[in-house]
Amino acid sequence: MPRPSNFWRRGGADAGLEVDRPGSFFDGGADAYDAAVHLEPARIEFDGDVVGSTPFTTDPAVVGPLEVRTGDGPGHATIGWSLTNRGDAPARIRSVALVFELVDALTPLRMFRNGYQSWSPTGVAAFGIDRDPSRTPGAPELLRAVHHADPAEARAGELRSEWVTVLQAGGGAPLLVGFDNGDRHDGTLRLRPGSSGPELWVEAYLGGAVLAPGESRELHPVLIADGATDGASASMLLELWAAQVGRVAGARVQAPYQVGWCSWYHYFHDVTEEHLRSNLALAGDWPFDVFQLDDGFQSAIGDWLTTNDKFPSSLDVIAGAVAAEGRQPGLWIAPFIVAPDSRVATEHPDWLARFPNGDPLIGWYNPSWGGGQDGFMWNLDTTNPEVVAHLESTAKALVEAGFSYLKLDFTFAPSFDGVWADSSRTPAERVRSGYDAVRRGAGADTFILGCGVPLANVVGVVDGNRIGADVAPSWELEEWDFDLADYSDVQPATKHSWQNTLSRSFMHRRLWLNDPDCLMLRQAETHLTPDAMRTWAHGVAVSGGMALVSDDLALLDGDARALLDEVVEIGRRSDAEAVTNHPARCDDLMAHAVPRELSAAGHRLVADPSSGTSVLDGA
Repeated sequence: MPRPSNFWRRGGADAGLEVDRPGSFFDGGADAYDAAVHLEPARIEFDGDVVGSTPFTTDPAVVGPLEVRTGDGPGHATIGWSLTNRGDAPARIRSVALVFELVDALTPLRMFRNGYQSWSPTGVAAFGIDRDPSRTPGAPELLRAVHHADPAEARAGELRSEWVTVLQAGGGAPLLVGFDNGDRHDGTLRLRPGSSGPELWVEAYLGGAVLAPGESRELHPVLIADGATDGASASMLLELWAAQVGRVAGARVQAPYQVGWCSWYHYFHDVTEEHLRSNLALAGDWPFDVFQLDDGFQSAIGDWLTTNDKFPSSLDVIAGAVAAEGRQPGLWIAPFIVAPDSRVATEHPDWLARFPNGDPLIGWYNPSWGGGQDGFMWNLDTTNPEVVAHLESTAKALVEAGFSYLKLDFTFAPSFDGVWADSSRTPAERVRSGYDAVRRGAGADTFILGCGVPLANVVGVVDGNRIGADVAPSWELEEWDFDLADYSDVQPATKHSWQNTLSRSFMHRRLWLNDPDCLMLRQAETHLTPDAMRTWAHGVAVSGGMALVSDDLALLDGDARALLDEVVEIGRRSDAEAVTNHPARCDDLMAHAVPRELSAAGHRLVADPSSGTSVLDGA
């Protein structure tokens, strides 16, 4: 058997695969090959109206009316591929996957698992030891839909990553496999037990999109690179991959370093206009550029232009008060979901996506929101032109009211399985359609922050992106009413935010500005120890990501201000290095389930995630 390659050229119909010398799509070639993970093309798998597989060695690969053509993509070590319906009837496509055998993979075989959306955990798992969280007995279907492109339960023994993965076997060099974008469809990397050893399924997930007769779709090219070329670590490969994706997708990375204040982590849903105004009055010489009002102002989820009784002023008056103090007005909205008793839902029932039985499709559950059905929210149909126009006009009205910074939350909702007006759209296209509508309405100059968003879907439309779970005024997860088992680390806890801030540090200034989530500097009304509070603050600082404080400023003293000044000083230097292609780096990314080390701008932060203690070295 010839040594499998990390890229190849497609020969004639009978030629099979020509094995090339392995290379990196970053530099175009390599003279050495000592990676411990080798990929050998095996077959192509289809799922949907057509289910089946065909060998990888035929071109095109055909099962029933469906065919896949593969070939060199744009650049080295790139697989280009397309999917065509050659039949005379529409075909629903759940997924199509390129399947590779892992040859001579040593143990332990570790997989970098990138989570699906902002809050989904990202870290390293061991094949044959760890399990996909969807295998948790009794895991709610809604929870699976929120945290995976494919909400179905994973196979026994399977590990999966979204958009990109790194594999490392034994002590060998890392191997990266990822998609070069995600606006047309999601991409899932599945590490599965096979008949002769582990297999990597490189899956274009179309989520049941319908292909018309004769329709052909270009799928996102697959990029492959190994660290044997020049001794690149997993973190270095991920940095280079993110830079390539940013170039392909036109990432918006020009916004300045962000410092601000946010209402959420002190006031939560109980925020009032008085709370906002009192903090604005106390802000004085605090270095806040942005002053962002979070969840709690709206008359109903979905009715974003009107306030509730806690906010007697209109939105334009509130924005004007913030702007008068020299701050940029910011506002939180959840644009793709609506409360059942909202004006939008009651006046426009035809704007809702549906379950197959005709009931409105549930987009989220939050008892604090009420809404007439105990906290269950419904999904707007982002494939409906009227909904798209509504999203665009709402964003335009908010910007005209004075809000030039919009945080879009719970935006995974359009990805859910259901009945949508346009059945040809993939889940990724439904999410992107909503974001594009908001961007058109808000204009090019408005800062848009994504949150609770499938990350792959929005490169090039957001300026910033939340890259971890919510922080909380506690380091560890506090007691919950039900056992989430393997999904516990999606819940609010500062330790969970720490994990993703390090694991996704490579995304900053390549795909967007990373938003690690808020700082909490108070030493009252909190369960964060002083050590944990400082560890989190230093993690945000060294990452170079956005730095927003979320405290009642009346509780903060001179020590809190000094810590924020330190965060901003380090953060600005780290961010400036990221602008010049040197983002903060997690050097122990593949070594621990929860990484411990982050380095940037002459600083090295090492923490004990079990306790929240840390040491910061450097100038």
